[in-house]
Amino acid sequence: MADALRRSPYFAAADADPGGDTVWFTSEAGINYTLTFKDAEPTDDDLLPEPVLTEAIAAAILNHPGFVTADADSPREDTITIQSRNQVRHLLVLDVDRGNALAPKDLSTPAVDVALAADKLLASAPSDSERATAELLNYVAAT
Repeated sequence: MADALRRSPYFAAADADPGGDTVWFTSEAGINYTLTFKDAEPTDDDLLPEPVLTEAIAAAILNHPGFVTADADSPREDTITIQSRNQVRHLLVLDVDRGNALAPKDLSTPAVDVALAADKLLASAPSDSERATAELLNYVAAT
């Protein structure tokens, strides 16, 4: 965990105790935090075999330098609350179309769709937050 935090551009420093139960880290703003690992509460829920899609999207957004938070599953499991560096918040709602009647050969690639959305944001006098969002969309399309 400390290694992941050290590699993040959002934290100035991170260290862990030798036993591995506690991680200390400092934000870019100079605020110190402590994470303590504890046993998870007992649950009847199945553990997920892979990350939830919203978690994966949130992680990708956090890798972009224009965004400082990406909170998956807040306020619902199909949403992500994000905040840009210039303190603009957005609520992203994941929508899955399970009944797509188009043949796979007729579908555009996801990267093309995402790049098109970015182009639409930049069409006429975009604000700083629209530019940051378009930059994120282009980054996602490229990766």
